[in-house]
Order: sequence, then structure tokens, then C-alpha cells
Amino acid sequence: MAAISGASSISLRSIPPRSHQNLALSRTNGLRSISLSDHGRSSLSFGLQQRSVRLSVSCAQAKPETVEKVCTIVRKQLALPDDSAVTGESKFAALGADSLDTVEIVMGLEEEFGISVEEDSAQSIATVQDAADLIEKIIEKNKA
Repeated sequence: MAAISGASSISLRSIPPRSHQNLALSRTNGLRSISLSDHGRSSLSFGLQQRSVRLSVSCAQAKPETVEKVCTIVRKQLALPDDSAVTGESKFAALGADSLDTVEIVMGLEEEFGISVEEDSAQSIATVQDAADLIEKIIEKNKA
């Protein structure tokens, strides 16, 4: 018998058949149980492992002037016309930026805002809004 606790993956291994043995897999916390009966055939044993889930929620949004500065820098780095539609929701990839362009955008943001962006944080930037939010987060952190 095995107890399951928030499992999200299952590994299976076969066990030798045993005649007239009932196998039961149950879950605590009031959830349904699953029973497997062995009628002289090979049976299965379920090994369950709990997997953690990463959830990131960010409610704060950057100030409109920060977003506009980022839009200006993105236009400049990607040599886009001044009237091109670049908004907070604009994705760098959709604007034609490759990985080198993204590095140059981050460098331009660091220079403009007088900040230093860690590599892990820089890799999480996909949109103009992501960049603006990160900039304000770094600025706020540096003030503290």
C-alpha cells in the first residue's frame, strides 16, 4: 500500500506475480483510492514523487514614463522607425530582436537607468513591460 501526497509524476516498476494478492493504492486527505487486484498475473507497483511547482506573481507595473523610455531604447537598438508600434506588451522577438539584440537592449537600459542587470534576470525579459518592471524593481532595491 502506498500513500500519495500532491504527486504530479508516476514511475512504474513491475513486481513478481503473487497468487491471490490484492494490491491497493490509496490516497489520504479524503481523495479516492485506486485498487489493483492480482489474479495470478504480473502486477504493477506505483511509485509517486511530489514535484514542486514554481509560481511567480507580480502585481506591480512600471510607471508609464519608464515603459516609454524602454520603448525608446528598444526602437533605437533595433533601428526601428520612431512611429513604429512599440508598447509594453511588445515582445522583443516579435520586433525582430535576436539574442545579441537583446543583450544590447539590456546594456542600453543599464546605461540609461544607471543600473546593473544580473544575467539570470536579463534572461527572463521577453517584453518591454518585463524590462520596465525589472528596472523599477532594481531601482527600488538599490534605494533600500
